[in-house]
Amino acid sequence: MTIKEQLFDEIESTPEDLLQKTLDFLRLLKTKPTTNQINTTVTTVSHPAQSTGRSLLEHLKTIGNWEGDDLEECLEIVRTTRSQAKFDQPNPFDM
Repeated sequence: MTIKEQLFDEIESTPEDLLQKTLDFLRLLKTKPTTNQINTTVTTVSHPAQSTGRSLLEHLKTIGNWEGDDLEECLEIVRTTRSQAKFDQPNPFDM
């Protein structure tokens, strides 16, 4: 019997509330980064650029000013298309 078949057999006799927790956990596992991804991230983060306040200010001087007439249009698009954050849903991972 395959693992998938064993899971189906267990699902048949599992209460609904436990199925919900199992589904949440499975989704968490599927989105969790792999060990290889974690090692890559740690390696990348372990050598940050040595920026100073002065170097950041010098960089800002090279960026320049906003040029164009579409700033208000861009801001309006952002305001009308962004989604509202909802914090009224219970966290499925709180036990």
